[in-house]
Amino acid sequence: MNNILHLALFQSHLAWENPVQNRAVLGKKIHAVNEGIDIVVLPEMFTSGFTMNPYEVAEAPEGETIKWMKQLAGEKKIAICGSLTVIEEGAYYNRFVFVEPSGKMHTYNKRQLFTLAKEHQVYKAGSDQLVIMYKGWRIRPLICYDLRFPVWARNTQEYDVLLYVASWPKIRIEAWDALLKARAIENMSYCIGVNRVGLDGNGYEYNGHSRVFDMLGKELSDASLLEKESVIYTSLDKNHLDKTRKKFPFLEDADRFTIHL
Repeated sequence: MNNILHLALFQSHLAWENPVQNRAVLGKKIHAVNEGIDIVVLPEMFTSGFTMNPYEVAEAPEGETIKWMKQLAGEKKIAICGSLTVIEEGAYYNRFVFVEPSGKMHTYNKRQLFTLAKEHQVYKAGSDQLVIMYKGWRIRPLICYDLRFPVWARNTQEYDVLLYVASWPKIRIEAWDALLKARAIENMSYCIGVNRVGLDGNGYEYNGHSRVFDMLGKELSDASLLEKESVIYTSLDKNHLDKTRKKFPFLEDADRFTIHL
């Protein structure tokens, strides 16, 4: 078990619908990350940008990008995660993939599809929640629009980290900032949001604001890097989390409920 978890958050430009170029650029950056990193986090649809043309970029569940992630994770002895477009049994998914250095893989399909962009018309929604056990930490991954739905994120599984990867545009960035902090406080967990920067093929601008909050809503990320293409380093402290939860046992007072899908 690691009492301290070290992460590198990639607030990156993404080449539009170009997996080969994105893998090449991100691969160089992964090779260059600081020593001692446990997890590299890439944005939503990091191979393509947030596209509604999945037939142009979708890969098989064990396609080129997964092979690339497994090779890099093994070489660097770090976990690598982010979301990409996957086709499986004739359906397209916006799928979060977490690859451990051993090659073990965890996946989560985005639950809340972004109807404003008609994501629901081309992608299939997931129905399963995922908690990843890694180095003694319980990590709950979610994707972008999931952030707006607190019931789906509610900490009924005693997770330690709520992790969002996103393509959240500049025009609505105030909501991103506010909701990440709220999710941390209401779930008494670390909350991390990794968002891209730059323009996509539809002309939408993304300005990053990748952020890290502790369980009381204190920001741990570097404000000077909010809107720059950058690799943001952060460290999470399990002892601090456990002591704070013991002092403020707010989750014990939460309503009990069941989600019907």
